[in-house]
Amino acid sequence: MTETVVAALAGLFGLAVGSFLNVCIYRLPRGESLAWPGSRCPACRQPIRWHDNVPVFGWLSLHGRCRQCAAPIALTYPVVELITGLLFAAHVWAFGWQPLLVPRLLFACAMVVLFAIDFEHQLLPNAVTYPGIVAGLAFSLVFPPGWKDAVLGLILGGGSLWLLAEAWYRLRKVEGLGGGDIKMLAMIGAFLGWQQVLLTLVLSSFVGSIVGGLLIASRRGTLASKLPYGTFLAMAAVVASLVGQRLVAWYVSLYR
Repeated sequence: MTETVVAALAGLFGLAVGSFLNVCIYRLPRGESLAWPGSRCPACRQPIRWHDNVPVFGWLSLHGRCRQCAAPIALTYPVVELITGLLFAAHVWAFGWQPLLVPRLLFACAMVVLFAIDFEHQLLPNAVTYPGIVAGLAFSLVFPPGWKDAVLGLILGGGSLWLLAEAWYRLRKVEGLGGGDIKMLAMIGAFLGWQQVLLTLVLSSFVGSIVGGLLIASRRGTLASKLPYGTFLAMAAVVASLVGQRLVAWYVSLYR
């Protein structure tokens, strides 16, 4: 099979994984079990039929409404499935069928979950970040970036945000960053290593500054407005995972 066909098949599998990620995104902030009960309508609580639960196509066939009670089904569901499918295809395209693909896909799934939950609830669940830190360190014993870079990435990622948050609190007496952001960046460092965690910090700060500036310019926010920084971290971390080494190499080449 050609690389394009393989990436497309991976994308289809990613759609199915995205369906499970939707379960995580909905239930984790509410403290509900991921295993039981099965998929159901949040409004009428009726079980969703298997053919209505087919990723993306089920939502389209229902025109975005529950078959039982006609309550609207959030557009978030097919969007998460599509994004997950695209990420699976992109990772297979970038890494090919090699063992490193496994931890990078797990990492991408965690980033999707954290992005969506932080965007909606301004929350980064410990149920994702703590196991993510452990998993990142465990994978680093076998896969790149190696355990030394992973430990340094964890310390640099979590430590830098902790110092920034502590300094901001000392100066302004208000919390600028939550503990979830610190644990999330520590997890990113454990998976990707110190170089990519620095790249993640730069990219996320750049995007966050642009979004914050646009909100202020449109009078929808102020300098005191709190933005879900975990969403910017998630986007930047996925970029770093996919093309981080190329970006770092390109940047270094500018000074040669």
